[in-house]
Amino acid sequence: MKTKLALRGAENPSSIATAAEARQNHLLSEVSDEELVRMLPNLQLLNLPLGQVLYESGEKLDYIYFPTTAIISLLYIMENGSSAEIGVVGNDGVVGIAIFMGGDTTPNRAVVQSAGATFKMKASVMKDEFTRGGRFHNLCLRYTQALITQISQTAVCNRLHSVDQQLCRWLLLSHDRLPSDRLVMTQDLIANMLGVRREGITHAAKRLQTAGYISYVRGDMTILDREGLESCVCECYEVVRTEYDRLLG
Repeated sequence: MKTKLALRGAENPSSIATAAEARQNHLLSEVSDEELVRMLPNLQLLNLPLGQVLYESGEKLDYIYFPTTAIISLLYIMENGSSAEIGVVGNDGVVGIAIFMGGDTTPNRAVVQSAGATFKMKASVMKDEFTRGGRFHNLCLRYTQALITQISQTAVCNRLHSVDQQLCRWLLLSHDRLPSDRLVMTQDLIANMLGVRREGITHAAKRLQTAGYISYVRGDMTILDREGLESCVCECYEVVRTEYDRLLG
């Protein structure tokens, strides 16, 4: 049985991916067979606990991550320590785009929003694979464009829309990247992600629960009625989803 690692940076040859496991990540599922065979020995399986930091703002990126069941939040950290989420990455994409976009550092923090599995690859291997061109190269560029759309729309949403709408957007984006309807997430963490007060999240979650769209008990949130959430969300969610579908199918 394959070993699943929980420690950042841990190395174990037995954690090398199989093709079926790697293809649980949507980007890796779309590469050519030749590319995947070449990449497999360099993909290592990790289990990421809730709240684990993959990298800090300004830190040199040694690895790139391809989540399968984990969700990673990209946070911008202000000088006073306050933070706000600028994007989320799950099985739809890759964490650490700066590595193949020409930089070794990034101004945001990457933290595990929902515990689960990911594959990691050394930055040097990623750069070599990217510069080969081919399908993987094009997929990475299209994914980057989709992520930029998500980041841009998040900025608009946080400025113009209500906390209820922001929470619905966040829940739907997370649900799209999860294998189940359940999210393990405290209200404090959600508030930090959205850059709003905890009380605002508490009231918004209560309204969604009263409407029957979610259930929420001590950090354990379950989506009960996705269509209900979609009826309450602002236009930002559809903009992001449409762009991902257009670029990545």
